[in-house]
Amino acid sequence: MPRPGPVADARNGSVTGTADRRRPTEPAGGPRRGGGGGPTWLRRGVAAPGWARGLPPFLLAVLGTLQALTPPDVELGFLLAATPPLAAIAYGPMATGCFGVVAVVLAAVPGLGPVHPGQSDVFMVAFVALLSVAIAWIRTRRDAQMVSVRSIAEAAQLAVLPPLTEHVGRVRCAGLYRAAQSGTLVGGDLYDVREGAWGVRALVADVQGHGLHAVGTVAALLGAFREAVLDEPYIEGVAAKLDRRLVIDSARAEHAELFATALLLEFPPDASTVRVLSCGHPPPLLLRAGVAEEAAPDAGTPLGLGLASYVPPSPLDLALEPGDRLLAHTDGVSEARDTRGELYPLVQRFGELPLEVREGEPAVLVGALWRDLRRFAGEVSDDVALLVLAPTDPEREPEHGTAEGRAEA
Repeated sequence: MPRPGPVADARNGSVTGTADRRRPTEPAGGPRRGGGGGPTWLRRGVAAPGWARGLPPFLLAVLGTLQALTPPDVELGFLLAATPPLAAIAYGPMATGCFGVVAVVLAAVPGLGPVHPGQSDVFMVAFVALLSVAIAWIRTRRDAQMVSVRSIAEAAQLAVLPPLTEHVGRVRCAGLYRAAQSGTLVGGDLYDVREGAWGVRALVADVQGHGLHAVGTVAALLGAFREAVLDEPYIEGVAAKLDRRLVIDSARAEHAELFATALLLEFPPDASTVRVLSCGHPPPLLLRAGVAEEAAPDAGTPLGLGLASYVPPSPLDLALEPGDRLLAHTDGVSEARDTRGELYPLVQRFGELPLEVREGEPAVLVGALWRDLRRFAGEVSDDVALLVLAPTDPEREPEHGTAEGRAEA
């Protein structure tokens, strides 16, 4: 449904900032991987790498060879006790037991192990082997439980923030989300794109806090947004519904100080214009002919502050040309810093991407920006959300597929 009021062209001065093509000095070294807590194959319950699986038989072979080559008075049999614990890290209880039996045989049988094996050495190897079997059994059960819990957690988090479809109405979508907390899929940032009777509406928001503590607020905002898309004829009403949701949730929680910045975008059914409304959120970028410009609407107050009378900010209307796209993001992008403490210059770095990437598919662009952000800032310590919206030609019917619009980095 058309909106009353003039529609400003994106080049008439309502959009500020142009791409600076000067290349800054990049920090030395490649991007640093985030996360922690040990190797992923130990934390996630997946198969151990080849080196871990090959270490126990290699150690048995080396110890057996050394024992055969060393003088009789040099005893190395006690080192065989190290083999079963290593096997328990990479193998199950059955395989660990096999390694333990081999170690006991090498320690006990004359001619294979020590020249004069002592009972204490044999008992020590046997005890360590039995203990390693028990450890391997406990580890495999724990790994199975971790995989089950992780699968359930991923399903629950994907229900909160599901992958984007390739098309929503006449708008192509591609999003990328990276939570700051290791091992989680949802943090304090969110985005969603929904179609309703008044066109396609998109939300990009950043709630207070990070990690699992913010998931409840994220779920509440997304639920309020999806309902408002169906009920509210104006984007200002959508913002008011989001604010009311946070205010109500904050009143119910003890010592809660819930607030969020949010960016709302609205495309009419023909996707010829876009209406942008900002609630204290970083402005989106209008991407036109390979150049990025900030589409800066009036910056309103964040959502959920509990003001006596919430008045949504005035939206910015932009006329779109064929090929135009919009890039929305959270402050995890614009406030990322390099080793010198300099902020990530999103507009400038976009201008330095290859032209085929800047004008290419939305998913390709989102992935390229994420990789560039990692090169610039190394380990990104904040939640990051990127969303590219590309209106299609009104003469061309979109293919409503189920292809995932979440970019791979």
